[in-house]
Amino acid sequence: MFTGIVEGTGVVRDRTETADGLRLRIGVDGFDDLHHGQSISVSGVCLTVETFGPIEASTDAGPAAGPDANDDWFEVFLAAETVAKTYLGELRAGDAVNVERAMPADGRFDGHLVQGHVDTVASIEAIDPVGEDWRFTFSIPAGHGRYLVEKGSVTLDGISLTVAERREGSFDVAIIPTTYDLTTLSGKAVGDPVHLEVDVIAKYVERMVEGYR
Repeated sequence: MFTGIVEGTGVVRDRTETADGLRLRIGVDGFDDLHHGQSISVSGVCLTVETFGPIEASTDAGPAAGPDANDDWFEVFLAAETVAKTYLGELRAGDAVNVERAMPADGRFDGHLVQGHVDTVASIEAIDPVGEDWRFTFSIPAGHGRYLVEKGSVTLDGISLTVAERREGSFDVAIIPTTYDLTTLSGKAVGDPVHLEVDVIAKYVERMVEGYR
């Protein structure tokens, strides 16, 4: 599982479409413990590391991104269902993604329980600066509003956030400078898609309550 505390951003270095889905190569910095079969969150989607290595050892990783180019890379495969239910299939070389490795058993739990199982794709409706912070407004796709409550947890593009205000068809979250600078939110614009994962506890409670109806 993950915590929603994004470790940093990666850059799509290459994409290869196959008959069964899509393979992405993502450049990252400081991920020195990558290994085959490792679970990794890519903008909130739990994927599996297939191969990995240093960027300079690859001949097909695409052009370097300048002095800040990522030193390492890993490849993940997206099955057709993942491509259909997320926006990862729309990514192109140079696009940024949020990256988080799975939490170790003895790790600190700083965010909330995040599975990396995206429930739906929402969209950004507004971005408003508020002092040093930002207030982002997101749409609530049909059928998912019942899982969102004010002051409750929500995962957006793999980021653990708190619902600041909820309305009939949208909700707001407050973004502090650290989150804005260290994630892909700083590059987002109104209309852009985001992966939404609701708090899994809400879904368990719903299922248990259904048994008493």
